[in-house]
Amino acid sequence: MEKIRFTSEDGEAIEYFVLAETTVKGIQYLLVTEEEEGDTDAFILKGIAADESSDDLLFETVSDEDELSVAMEAFSKFLEDIEFE
Repeated sequence: MEKIRFTSEDGEAIEYFVLAETTVKGIQYLLVTEEEEGDTDAFILKGIAADESSDDLLFETVSDEDELSVAMEAFSKFLEDIEFE
């Protein structure tokens, strides 16, 4: 499983394991967790363009309930063994 490092807004390094990624309506979503195995919290991150002249993405946690539902539905279609609560 791929592990990637993010930097939080306050400069703290955070590492997540990427369980899956998908694109919905042109927006990239990552399903990530801090632990590689076992029952653990998972987060859905959304890619946002860093600026108009770059292909770099910034990732933020999806907090909008409607958007979260759409992303969870997309992930659940190909991740049958993951239960979303």
